[in-house]
Amino acid sequence: MAAPADYPPFQLGKPRFQQTSFYGRFRHFLDIIDPRTLFVTESRLKEAVQLLEDYKHGTLPPGVTNKELWEAQKIKQAIIHPDTNETIFMPFRMSGYIPFGTPIVVGLLLPNQTLASTVFWQWLNQSHNACVNYANRNATKPSPTSKFIQGYLGAVISAVSIAVGSTLLQLKYNLRPCPTNLNASDEVFLQRCRCQEGVAVFLCESHNDPARQGFHGDDLSVCEDYHEF
Repeated sequence: MAAPADYPPFQLGKPRFQQTSFYGRFRHFLDIIDPRTLFVTESRLKEAVQLLEDYKHGTLPPGVTNKELWEAQKIKQAIIHPDTNETIFMPFRMSGYIPFGTPIVVGLLLPNQTLASTVFWQWLNQSHNACVNYANRNATKPSPTSKFIQGYLGAVISAVSIAVGSTLLQLKYNLRPCPTNLNASDEVFLQRCRCQEGVAVFLCESHNDPARQGFHGDDLSVCEDYHEF
């Protein structure tokens, strides 16, 4: 059985682990990427959401434990987008990034690749990254789909160009450059909208407002609605 310290008194919308230490933050993010949430059934998801709704409205059935509440919140946060309340497609959840991304990384590292295989794996890698970014985007401020498409095309073209250029250099001059910045193009192009326009930030009217929990100061609380990943 888990020690009581692993399941402190439940707080809706708050992290289960203390964020004041590296170990607490480490465990928090391990919870976020826990691949076991990929196997949660639709009925179990509905039960978790309903349990949190009951807690929010003070109608919890008797006998519900802190562990059950924390597990319910973990399931909901792993599967449902906090801004749109839509279910995130399994391969694009943060808990699915490693299981679905690892085969792509293996493909990128295959030896003696042809030009066609290099283009394919780079395209697949950037497409997966783009979909993960879009599925977990901050949706408090609407952004046109055209901007996402522009960012996606920019990321794919730049990554494929760098990879193909590196392959040609290797074949012609026996040079072996290491283009470790390929995924950086994904962030530059796909996050451009957020960098240019920012995200929605709110001033909390109350430190105890459960709908707007964030960074609390002595005189003012500044809260941001965001999808944590």
